[in-house]
Amino acid sequence: MKKSIFECTILRLCKIHNCAGNITIVEGQKNIPFDVRRIYYLYDIPSGATRGGHAHKALYQLIVATSGSFNVLLDDGQNKKIITLNRPDHGLMVVPGIWRELFEFSSGAICLVLASRKYDKDDYIRSHEKFVNF
Repeated sequence: MKKSIFECTILRLCKIHNCAGNITIVEGQKNIPFDVRRIYYLYDIPSGATRGGHAHKALYQLIVATSGSFNVLLDDGQNKKIITLNRPDHGLMVVPGIWRELFEFSSGAICLVLASRKYDKDDYIRSHEKFVNF
């Protein structure tokens, strides 16, 4: 089940420029490799707050900074890497079996998450110790 952080990639999303403003389109199985079953977003995040702090057994996610910026720590139990997201036309695809923590949110940051599955509490690993030993 465990995967490597090196399987998590930045996906460049379709950006259509227009003098009236840009638009980015995300389509499941077209420019991301999974069907989207759930969408949620984080906003009004207090200074110094950390989100995430869990892994998923089967869920794929695309994480996008639609406004502002934040960092994502990826951890596969052996390797760690920090990715800064700050462009609404780039998304971080996180594969199952990766611990993630989101932190250092800029003022006004909005984090959009597209998920491959509906919410399932049994898909979460919420303890880092259990994750490492999974």
